[in-house]
Amino acid sequence: MRLPTAVFALALGSMLPLAAARADEAPSTKAPPACFQIRNFENWKAADAKTINVRVNMHQYYRLDLAASCPALLWPSAYLVTQWRGSSLVCSALDWDIKVGQTPGGIQSVCIVKTMTPLTPQEAAAIPKKFKP
Repeated sequence: MRLPTAVFALALGSMLPLAAARADEAPSTKAPPACFQIRNFENWKAADAKTINVRVNMHQYYRLDLAASCPALLWPSAYLVTQWRGSSLVCSALDWDIKVGQTPGGIQSVCIVKTMTPLTPQEAAAIPKKFKP
């Protein structure tokens, strides 16, 4: 079934202002990627017992907020044990399976990630040096 030309022109004409308005909107900062490849995970540092800052691809940062306090993160020789299942992409808190251990051979504590937030370059720059991975 063909639409009459007038109806088509009216529909097209009503969409053009919307397209022009969106083209004029320039984002103030580039949105950080929501996902990253497992192989690009580089380093981490705990800001406190409920927050982990993660560096990916040299200059991308994510904040992991934990569901409960994980004091093992603050141990002097703490290390993360991450286990990945399924896809090679990390896109949300559900993709993290984290345990924290202490050298040598200490008991590992489970830390449950509640949220994973990609940080903008400005937010990453605001991380204090001692908490920046």
